[in-house]
Amino acid sequence: MSSGFRVGSGFDAHRLVPGRPLRLGGVTIPYERGLEGHSDGDCAIHAICDALLGAAGAGDMGAHFPSREARWKGVESRLFLEETARVVADNGFGIENVDATIVAQAPPLGPYFDEMRRVVSDALRVALADVSIKAKSTDGLGALGRSEGIAAFATALVYRKG
Repeated sequence: MSSGFRVGSGFDAHRLVPGRPLRLGGVTIPYERGLEGHSDGDCAIHAICDALLGAAGAGDMGAHFPSREARWKGVESRLFLEETARVVADNGFGIENVDATIVAQAPPLGPYFDEMRRVVSDALRVALADVSIKAKSTDGLGALGRSEGIAAFATALVYRKG
């Protein structure tokens, strides 16, 4: 018999490219390059969406927001997060908490964590205390350490409503 709690995990990574704004956690961060992607490339929000969808047994972002569909081109990822919250609720679950780790060599992200947490908590309609966002670097190791891209991991806990 299931306890009513379920955990999901998510991951996403995008290449850094010139000519695009850098969006992470729904926040625009001043930097000379941004994340390549069909939407705004916000790998932090994409990882959170996948964690939530997985926890609710509702597939992944590709199933709900396929990049082959023109309507998702250039879309702000916050919209994905709002729609993901609806899908989670429609599947009979509430969101207990989300935790995300952004892996980036640069730029420094610490000054933006509070705003990222606010954006995510507002979009998911959960308390600010139920959202954690942090960052790690690879200390120069690999493609992420060479600042070729940025990745994010997320974990979500949902509970069965009713």
